[in-house]
Amino acid sequence: MPPDPPAHRTGLSRRGLLKGGGAVAFAGVSLAALKLPFFATDGASQDPATCRATDLSASQKELIVSNWPAYIDPRKNPDSTFQQFQQQTGITVHYTDDVNDNSEFYAKVRNQLGSCQPVDRDMMVLTDWMAARMIGLGWIQPFDKKNVPNLQANLIDPLRNKQWDKDLDFHAPWQSGLTGIAYNASKTDAVGSFEELLTRSDLSGRVTLLSEMRDTMGFMLKVTGADPREFTDDEWGVAIDKLKESVQSGQIRAFTGNEYTQDLAAGNILACEAWSGDVIQLQFDNPDIKFVTPEEGLSLWSDNMLIPNLATHQANAEKWINYYYEPEVAAKLAAWVNYICPVKGAQQEMEKIDPSLVDNPLIFPDDETLSVTFDFMPLDDQQQIEYEGDWADVTGG
Repeated sequence: MPPDPPAHRTGLSRRGLLKGGGAVAFAGVSLAALKLPFFATDGASQDPATCRATDLSASQKELIVSNWPAYIDPRKNPDSTFQQFQQQTGITVHYTDDVNDNSEFYAKVRNQLGSCQPVDRDMMVLTDWMAARMIGLGWIQPFDKKNVPNLQANLIDPLRNKQWDKDLDFHAPWQSGLTGIAYNASKTDAVGSFEELLTRSDLSGRVTLLSEMRDTMGFMLKVTGADPREFTDDEWGVAIDKLKESVQSGQIRAFTGNEYTQDLAAGNILACEAWSGDVIQLQFDNPDIKFVTPEEGLSLWSDNMLIPNLATHQANAEKWINYYYEPEVAAKLAAWVNYICPVKGAQQEMEKIDPSLVDNPLIFPDDETLSVTFDFMPLDDQQQIEYEGDWADVTGG
């Protein structure tokens, strides 16, 4: 008899915990007024080789981790991955869920990291674009690769060869996800493309898009014939104008974090841009909620483990990374958080943990699904400022 499946996580997903916590409606406050950090900090770059601390891991069995809320199996459970790591290694982990938004977290640590001062953390978990930014600024320590053999051996192929860290020197995906389309099959016909979200008259006023710029604009670039992985300012301009047209026509109801899930389940919206982990949670209670691979493809993203400059327990952090890249551990974590597992072999281990999840394509997508995924081009300082300004004008004005 297979073991009892674990209780599934409820409540807000990691991707929904955005700054402000509410929908960005068109009559609301402009995002420009939030004064988001745009990384234009003179003298902020560092050399990680010269901005490092003595590693105290051998004498101090401790580790300080900053992660997103609701992004690990219950830590108080003696059989949890967290407790098992502590028992196996003798390392006491001080774990905080204080990463609620990439830009907000950046603002919290930028002055210290930009001036080679400690942030009192051994590990931070940040999304691709922010990980790329911090690595580019020299704020992240390279791994001692002999300490993370499981990362090198077991990371799934679609998450390798990132433009900003091709050789996995600085980052290790914690969990990954897909951005695509969801619709309520009890309320509307199937929706097969992002173009349909923007133009179908029967969906008018009952569509939401995501308030994270790279998620939505990656699809807008696709719709207008550009490549999100490499595009020009002119191509950006065409894509943002297309979005503006859809907003002004009344097609788009709002830009949201994951509160779209409530409206989608209730039928207040018919279709939306959606994160895969949210849809899994909805489907437990409502099988009419469907996740679709749009004709334009799927955005594939990761939240990544990073070791900041002046971390004092780097070897302990590397033990944590190596542990979570064991397939059995990775499967146990994925069974709880319900996002894409980045570890080869975890799908086979899931048979022992929760057989109902083994063939879930939103946790273990097949090669065909992964073949149509894309990510978003890293932006320099000037692009970041200009594009965020354009985005705020459309979504907040």
